[in-house]
Amino acid sequence: MNLGGREAAARPSVLHGIINRALAEPDHPAALDLERELSYAQLIDEAAQVGAGMRARDVTEGDRVALLIPNSVDFIVAALASLWIGAAFVPLAVTDPLSRLITVVADSIPKIIVTSSRSDDDLPTSIDDVVPVALDLLREPRRAPMYTSDSSRVVYMIYTSGTTGTPKGVQIGDAAFAAAVQSTAHALGLSRTTRTLCVSPFHFDGSYANVFPTLVSGGTVIMRPREALLFPRTFFNTVANEKITYSGFTPSYLRLLLASPQISNLRDSTLETIALGGETCSAADLRRLWSSAPAIRVFNRYGPTETTIAVTNIELTPDMIEGGTVTIGRPHPGVSFVLVDDDGEVVETPNRTSELYIGGVQLMDGYWADPDLTESVMRRDVVPDQVLYRTGDLVYRNDDGNYVYVDRADRVVKRSGVRISLVELNSLMSQLDHVKVASCLTFDREGDLGIVAFVAADAEVSALDLRRAASTLIPTNMLPDRIELIATMPLNRSNTLDESGLLTMAGLRPYRPASRGRSVPT
Repeated sequence: MNLGGREAAARPSVLHGIINRALAEPDHPAALDLERELSYAQLIDEAAQVGAGMRARDVTEGDRVALLIPNSVDFIVAALASLWIGAAFVPLAVTDPLSRLITVVADSIPKIIVTSSRSDDDLPTSIDDVVPVALDLLREPRRAPMYTSDSSRVVYMIYTSGTTGTPKGVQIGDAAFAAAVQSTAHALGLSRTTRTLCVSPFHFDGSYANVFPTLVSGGTVIMRPREALLFPRTFFNTVANEKITYSGFTPSYLRLLLASPQISNLRDSTLETIALGGETCSAADLRRLWSSAPAIRVFNRYGPTETTIAVTNIELTPDMIEGGTVTIGRPHPGVSFVLVDDDGEVVETPNRTSELYIGGVQLMDGYWADPDLTESVMRRDVVPDQVLYRTGDLVYRNDDGNYVYVDRADRVVKRSGVRISLVELNSLMSQLDHVKVASCLTFDREGDLGIVAFVAADAEVSALDLRRAASTLIPTNMLPDRIELIATMPLNRSNTLDESGLLTMAGLRPYRPASRGRSVPT
């Protein structure tokens, strides 16, 4: 779907950017996992050969190719092969239950499902009548003709669950992909000497800020199994053994690393740059990181899936977070931010919290097979002659011109007439003595809205102790109704906080008001 109001950037596609690196340094290492390593020339050759195998199975321009492959060289080869022949790749999570895989495959209607060459026997023999094909079986002795780049075509489709939990396919076009990848590579200063450790799973689009910016910069992508990386020791050992210089992940994963006694190893390691995204970044976590590794450069990224990976990248410093506020920075070149108040008016005044709308080259090409949902969020009625994506995120622009994320509009709740941001409440609870991290969620309290604080502490404290301490810092009407002490914060399939798992663990139900619109709370 061509939504209009955007111009394709005059930049090469991601695939052509990687090909250019292969032409310049064919023998330079491009990607490696525990099983194999490919140079840039080998990576491009394999992509072209697997593309020929896809063609032999009747995959043509505009078709979708589902990738049921964990983080590995195989995934990168299969994704580039799809781009090579003009198809769109659709990442599937190998950890998903069969019921969700069936739902996504039935919706996306891929021509084929590609699995890893080393897939185990637990994979289903078919998913919605589509038989998975191992990557090795697609490799042909010849190279497929390359599809001519077209900035209007969809290059990948990634599924994200909305508030209803129903997966929806977000279509990302060639120009949007190229803009996001190259802006990220430039902002982070990636180069041929960059050695990137991929932590987030590849079915999560935030992971693409590691893979593709590194490859278009001529660097090397290193992958380890996600299950192994959930043990911090694997992360630290890989950083040391592979001389990692850059990695990006969620703040929840950073907290997992901060809880490890090995965090001090980063002080003398090769790791130079960390990029955080996918969740709100805490000033307290950053201070703990810099106390262990003061020389590490930390970037904060922000961007909904619908706006392609990330639309901001800003390097943070200790001075910038001194007051406890962590900025998300300013939009990428070619991306515009518009703040809109409750009355639908554009807000120009600094420090006024409003809903964020995003325009420009990184906008999605719409939700797959759902024009009504697309039209509901891709708005043409805010600024003349512009298409803007309505994020549902509340932000403000500070006096320095940087934007600060406040919370989701549907996570800013009202209680006793007072507006409460759960992100702000998390920050306040995290300031209490012995609290390593806190996460505040709403729950159903006999039909009313309740707030529960899940707290991981670094000492023997009781919920009563924490409540007494919280009452000296937090206004009474903001205090959590319940405090649950837990050992660690559980992560979900995208390495972000597993909120539904926390509520289930505490025997609580999510709060569902009788009616909730998209309007911003006042």
